[in-house]
Order: sequence, then C-alpha cells, then structure tokens
Amino acid sequence: QVQLVESGGGLVQAGGSLRLSCVASGRRFSSSAMDWFRQAPGKGREFVAGISGGGFTIYYGDSVKGRFTISRDNAKNAVYLQMNSLKPEDTAVYYCAAEMSTRPQRRGDYWGQGTQVTVSS
Repeated sequence: QVQLVESGGGLVQAGGSLRLSCVASGRRFSSSAMDWFRQAPGKGREFVAGISGGGFTIYYGDSVKGRFTISRDNAKNAVYLQMNSLKPEDTAVYYCAAEMSTRPQRRGDYWGQGTQVTVSS
C-alpha cells in the first residue's frame, strides 16, 4: 500500500507559477514511477507528466510541454511539479499517482487526495 499527500495548490494569476509537491510512504519509492494527472470540472482525468523511478525517463502531456517540469527526490520520497506560464485552462484538481512499475505507464495504481489549482485570467 502507498499513501500519497499532495500540497502546493492555490490561486494564481495567468502567467504565474506554482510548485506542487507529493510525499509518498508505504512502498519503496525509488522503484515506483510517479505521475501527475489533473481533472477539470466536467472533464475527464488528464495525464500531465510522468517520471521513472530513477528519474531518467520523463513524459509530458501535450498541453503542458515546455511549461511544466516534473522532478523527484528519492531521498525525500517526494515528487514535484513546477508549473510556469499558467493559463486559465490549467485550472483543475491535480493528483499525484504512484505506479507499480519503475517505468511510467501513464497509469496510476495509487492516488493522492488531490490539490486544487485555480488560474485566474
């Protein structure tokens, strides 16, 4: 079992930045790929970014490429999402997810509770 706790969401103006954090416990963190997903009101869950257990393989969703950066610190059991040049359409609940695999499969096996990000125009 894996427990995930996200933090760092909030309200920001368009063009601004936020950094989300997710701390994991319960499973050997470095063996788990980690992902960020988001879900906007009335829409399905969208893949945002994924990173392999060792941090060497990274994927991004098309809508965030060049603006968001995923990273991890295995010594702290933490994964981060740096979000720059935020747009109103980035408004969503952001979820951290852990995978059973080491390489990201864009599939969350364990989920955090989510953190709200709101971008005002």
